Amino acid sequence: MRKYQIAVLPGDGIGTEIVPPAVEILKKVGAQLDLGFTFQEALIGGAAIDETGVPLPKETLDLCKKSDAVLLGAIGGPKWDHIPTHLRPEVGALLPLRKELALFANIRPVILYDELVSASTLKEEVVTGTDMVVIRELTGGLYFGEKKREKTATGERAVDTLVYTTEEIERIARLAFENAQHRRKKLTSVDKANVLESGRLWRETVTRLAQEYPDVEVEHMYVDNCAMQLVRAPKQFDVIVTENTFGDILTDQASMISGSIGMLPSASIGGKVGLYEPSHGSAPDIAGMDRANPLATILSAAMMLEYSFKELQGAGKIKNAVAKVLKQGYRTGDLAQEGTKIVGTKEMGALVLAEI
Repeated sequence: MRKYQIAVLPGDGIGTEIVPPAVEILKKVGAQLDLGFTFQEALIGGAAIDETGVPLPKETLDLCKKSDAVLLGAIGGPKWDHIPTHLRPEVGALLPLRKELALFANIRPVILYDELVSASTLKEEVVTGTDMVVIRELTGGLYFGEKKREKTATGERAVDTLVYTTEEIERIARLAFENAQHRRKKLTSVDKANVLESGRLWRETVTRLAQEYPDVEVEHMYVDNCAMQLVRAPKQFDVIVTENTFGDILTDQASMISGSIGMLPSASIGGKVGLYEPSHGSAPDIAGMDRANPLATILSAAMMLEYSFKELQGAGKIKNAVAKVLKQGYRTGDLAQEGTKIVGTKEMGALVLAEI
């Protein structure tokens, strides 16, 4: 029996509703494939602030470091919007967790299931067959650069510093090239090299590395054009690689191609321990109502099996089960369409579990 320890961080809002179905599905897959999963839960985000006064308690960080992977729900909400910035869940928990675990790469597949074509806001002929991966650099750029505010004669001045090194760009670009080699062998590198010095370094570095991957077609695209192309012709993309801020925005935009951000899983990797979470937020407006879509979290668990544990059979079981449930016409409210059967969070999780 292969054994794995998983740190479970439900977090805030709908996080406490979408994580349990994913855990149950991992248990079922483990029982079928003789995999020994140990799950240990810990506090993070607003829930941790309420309990301990800090968004990322030392006990939580220690648990994550000694685990084989981390399954995260969602963090944050209006309740904690007005506390000091460094204590807010997103800044005080998620960013330092990524840094401490050396998670320099965020991988977000954007796949439009045939059954969800009509759920997309774009025309059927534009989106049908969309299958791409967005790889976002996760520990550099504006989010981690020096920040300051200072008084001026007319008010205040705010500064956010965007810093990238050759080493940081190389490691994310290599990961993107390797992903492209296992897919359709096309890589789109997104920057703003016409304006930003960091963008010029980014483009120069990717261009130089491209010589090591002659089997991969490489194109460079400005981020504003990429945002337009995602809406105009998303099927042109295979693997997209970009820096932190651009990636944050583009992945949310791309999620709508798949019908709902509730369908978008993610993996954050780079260090010994990978972090897996849905791409959406804590959705406090529907928290506790059994309305959240758990499929992004369930698919994130599949990514955990694939990327951290190399258990490809288990990952396939989960992905196939999700596809079968969608084919049967079941949807959560965010994917509601005429003729579909609307179910809640728990029932959707149970349906996927039954298929497995």
